[in-house]
Amino acid sequence: MKQPKDETVTQIAVVVADIERACEHYAAVFGIEKPAWFLTEEADESQIRYRGQPTPARAKLAFVEFANLTLELIEPVDGPSIWRDHLERCGDSVHHIAFGVKGMQQAVDEYEARGVPMVQKGEYPGGRYAYLAAADKLGMDIELLESA
Repeated sequence: MKQPKDETVTQIAVVVADIERACEHYAAVFGIEKPAWFLTEEADESQIRYRGQPTPARAKLAFVEFANLTLELIEPVDGPSIWRDHLERCGDSVHHIAFGVKGMQQAVDEYEARGVPMVQKGEYPGGRYAYLAAADKLGMDIELLESA
């Protein structure tokens, strides 16, 4: 079994109710240019599935790049998603820590064998992602990212 040190932490994500406001705050606090946000692809492109079912969920995303880590801001848009559930349950707060992996299905299988089920998955330009439900154990979920 792989150890966490074998995986690369690539980002920490915060779910927010208002991405425009959040981008302004992050820019002011860190003394950086206000990050630009964009809307994720539509469901037919992203192939997004939530709790095993297709969903029209989309999100507004913005990224703040640090030397060793990316901070991702996520505002849920449209249908049901892990992001919307988190926002409704916890408000603006840390949602997940993301790891870069090679071999998505093997990584998902390993986490599921440890009692951490996959809740949402999808595609994005250049790769794929899977969210694993770890909040009840870790206080945040886990995201796996695999480049195509």
